[in-house]
Amino acid sequence: MSGSDAGEGTALPAVTGPAVTSPAVTLLIADDDEVTRSGLRTLLAAQPGITVVGEAADGVEAVERAQSLRPDVVLMDVRMPRRNGIEATRQLLAEAADPPKVVVITTFENDGYVTAALSAGASGFVLKRLPVRQIAEAVRVVAAGEAVLFPAALGRMVAARPLRSAEALPQAALTGREEEVLRLMATGLSNPEIAESLTVSLETVKTHVGNVLTKLSAQNRTHAVVIAYESGLVVPGIAN
Repeated sequence: MSGSDAGEGTALPAVTGPAVTSPAVTLLIADDDEVTRSGLRTLLAAQPGITVVGEAADGVEAVERAQSLRPDVVLMDVRMPRRNGIEATRQLLAEAADPPKVVVITTFENDGYVTAALSAGASGFVLKRLPVRQIAEAVRVVAAGEAVLFPAALGRMVAARPLRSAEALPQAALTGREEEVLRLMATGLSNPEIAESLTVSLETVKTHVGNVLTKLSAQNRTHAVVIAYESGLVVPGIAN
């Protein structure tokens, strides 16, 4: 978690806006591996603007502790006993009156469970091999209401899964400009970057993004990107 990696792992995942570092973000760490969980707690607690309020060793405990501790963000491992991170995320976001943001943390970029977790409402994902400062920044960004994802890694993960029929999605209801905005979202561009690319105002982009989320019944920006890949609107490895 403290070393650097080649390729996209050497930089912070694309985010949808500037990071907000204050006030301090409260964090719950859910991972079934005690060594990993303890290491994350020690390292993240030392990062500015983050307070680790608890740990969970499985999905059942993650939901229970999140409901009692009410953290801003849950850093959720996917493969855990009793209840995996996908079901824990779905339950937590459905049952909590004011649910925390969920960031999926995984070892492998091709973990097919990650896209399911994003569809369940997680705000993004990070890789365990990232330097801790990048994981910390992802936590802060998500707490500020933005999304975190690796577009290239997400594309590879979705590419390994069967595409759903485009006719089965409300994608056809999107206008041409909304599809264009969704494609740019899928490349990891922020709203200001999309505005610059399309030569339109930031408020116009925000309106388009809001329309995309509504028409796709997407829980958040990241979920919309998953739908874009799974529907075939965005094809991994091909310029769109």
